[in-house]
Amino acid sequence: MPKEPAQSLLFIVIILLVGGVIAWAGSQGGALVGGVPVFALCAAISFGLNGLFFIPAYAYQTEHYFDLAGSITYWVLLITSLTLSPHIDKRDLLIGGMIALWATRLGTFLFIRIRRDGSDGRFDRLKTRAPRFLMVWVLQGLWVLLTAACGLAAINSAAKAPLGIMAATGASLWLIGMAIEITADQQKKRFRIRPENEGRFITTGIWAWSQHPNYFGEILLWAGIALVALPNLFGWQLLTLISPLFVFILLTRISGIPLLKARGQKRWGREDDYQDYIQRTPVLVPRPPR
Repeated sequence: MPKEPAQSLLFIVIILLVGGVIAWAGSQGGALVGGVPVFALCAAISFGLNGLFFIPAYAYQTEHYFDLAGSITYWVLLITSLTLSPHIDKRDLLIGGMIALWATRLGTFLFIRIRRDGSDGRFDRLKTRAPRFLMVWVLQGLWVLLTAACGLAAINSAAKAPLGIMAATGASLWLIGMAIEITADQQKKRFRIRPENEGRFITTGIWAWSQHPNYFGEILLWAGIALVALPNLFGWQLLTLISPLFVFILLTRISGIPLLKARGQKRWGREDDYQDYIQRTPVLVPRPPR
């Protein structure tokens, strides 16, 4: 077997194993339906649904529905959890609402963007190679499961704590993170539609405070959801608190900032203005410009 397909298939196996561990941990002390843990059912749905989306995406060599498929998966998992869990309280509804609003907003924004731009450069070398393209869809299944894990575990948990200061703190972090992410996305959208900015990089607005303010907002809002979920978690369910850590690692070490940094250096690395921008602007945590 050629080296590249073998590596992709190995990575897929690793992704599924990680998903299996989280599915087991999140299922402990959780709701059951027909003897099957609801959390484990959500894990299976997350991978299965993205696997199904891969089939037409590869057949038509398109990434247009990738982000929309992610949002749909979040919604399906939330509906499954809220419908099958026997005891739903205000905390569960708060968690479900926060995840649903985020998924709807970001999924819609990204879908409109890719329809406008026509393609996403990240997929150019992936969508023509079945094993690597499948790996991306399986990774999205893990992304959805892990990011929502603590929220789903809290909804399905037998422990139901009343809302308190931790929920208020978490909800506040979520609001701040959402506001930062929306602001960053809208500023970049307005920047890119101006003809004079075609092919340029943004350095204005909140982007003067951080090279990746949208990612900072996303990390912050998932940390907020984890705080809201925490009082309902116990035992092995606490392992699902990996959610915000996973978001942080994925965005800062794997598929977010590293890819954009490489693309930025390739496009503008020889420009003094770009080098000055990345030298004086924090990579992630916003700081007022000097």
